Amino acid sequence: MWLFTKRGFYSIVEKKPGEFHIRARAKKDLENLKQLAEIKRQIVLTRNADYRYRLVVNKIEVLAALASLAEDIDYSNFKDRIAADPVQREKLHAYHEIWATMHGLQKMEDAD
Repeated sequence: MWLFTKRGFYSIVEKKPGEFHIRARAKKDLENLKQLAEIKRQIVLTRNADYRYRLVVNKIEVLAALASLAEDIDYSNFKDRIAADPVQREKLHAYHEIWATMHGLQKMEDAD
């Protein structure tokens, strides 16, 4: 699962039954999530992996992180919120590209 949030960009996968990896490209994103969701786990550095930083958590912790991120929504326009945040602003161009790609898929569906 990919999550684009005002706290950062995350990829969440279940590597083994009950073992979830919350992964990020930027360490600061995981630090933000740890603080928001009160996760006590240490950030693991994985230099040779696709995502350099990760938190290895159980199901209760991943659900708490997701709930915290949902409760943290306080904006009506995501891209405007990212543009206003000096820490997250560097991701804005990438988010616009993802938005445009997904919009293109929507247009293709509309043509059917």
